[in-house]
Amino acid sequence: MKQLIAVCGVLVTLTTSAVAELLVAVVEDVHGKVTGAEFMDYLAPAAVIDIGDGGSIVLSYMTSCRREKISGIGTVIVGTQESVVHLAEVKSEKIDCDSRQAYMTRENSGVAALVLRSIALPKPQLTLYGASPMVEAKGGGTLVLQRLDVAGEREQVDLGGTQLKGKFFDFASADRALAPGGLYAATLKSSKVIFQVDPQAKPGATPIVGRLLRLQ
Repeated sequence: MKQLIAVCGVLVTLTTSAVAELLVAVVEDVHGKVTGAEFMDYLAPAAVIDIGDGGSIVLSYMTSCRREKISGIGTVIVGTQESVVHLAEVKSEKIDCDSRQAYMTRENSGVAALVLRSIALPKPQLTLYGASPMVEAKGGGTLVLQRLDVAGEREQVDLGGTQLKGKFFDFASADRALAPGGLYAATLKSSKVIFQVDPQAKPGATPIVGRLLRLQ
């Protein structure tokens, strides 16, 4: 308990610094009695989650690619790379993800160029490790995923604001997938992100943090 209190003190201090402004983790799954977090919430350091009897939560850290399944009665405090857990049971694993996802904002969406197959193509800002993206696309509009390294390949989704929590469109739930190894530009209104799909990426509901695409 003393160790938990000491860690809490450190994390509270972090909330006064710039690091606390960074959203470091995403909630991939919630079951039973859980307070302080919901499915597909982004979490900052020092966020506190309480798990009740029969409850469980899956947290994935965008900064460290650590995926935690936490179950049993207890308290979870979000860190910068992993959680501090009191009483509850933690099972963790390292998964494929791109830690640059944690820093994706509209302000840093500039695109650099590279030369590939003698054609000038933009440099990807991040890599997705699942072929069916979970796209953060808020509100309505037309979401377009245009393949850049092969002409003519394009995915388009007309959003009506009815997506999950009003801002997440899941290609896995829609039984849609992109080409492994493909280079894509995702656009929605004034937002644009260039990304690469890993050559070994699989379609379907793979871990969300590995296929999360944030268009803000």
